[in-house]
Amino acid sequence: MSKKNVTHPERDANFTTGAYSDGVIVDGLLFVSGQASVDFKTSKFALGTIEEETTRTLDNLKAIIEAAGGTMADIVKCTVHLADIAEFDRYNKIYATYFDGIKPARTTVQSVLAENLKVEIDAIVKLPK
Repeated sequence: MSKKNVTHPERDANFTTGAYSDGVIVDGLLFVSGQASVDFKTSKFALGTIEEETTRTLDNLKAIIEAAGGTMADIVKCTVHLADIAEFDRYNKIYATYFDGIKPARTTVQSVLAENLKVEIDAIVKLPK
C-alpha cells in the first residue's frame, strides 16, 4: 500500500504535528485528521464563538483538501465533535454553507476537546482522478 502525506499549506515547516498527519492519501481516498480552529501561520489555537471556530475549522479542512487536489464537494463523510451539543444549531448553520448539492454523511457528537476548543472536524474525501 502506498501512502502520501498532505499538510496544510500554511503550516509552519518547523512545527511538527506530533504522531499524526494533517491528511493521508491512499487508493484515491484522503483521510483528513481532526481539524480545529488553528491559525497555521502561528501554530496557535484561535478560540472564539462556535460560529468563528466552525468557520476557521472548515477553512482549514478545505485548505488541506485543496492541497490534495480535491474540493469540499468531494467529501463523503465527516465526523464532528462539539464541546457543547447545545450549540449544534449555531454550528450547523455555518457547516451547511460549505456544501452544495449532496451533503456528506456526518456524525456529530459531544466530546471533551483540548484547549477549550468548541469544534473539531475530520473527513474522508474521494479525490478526483
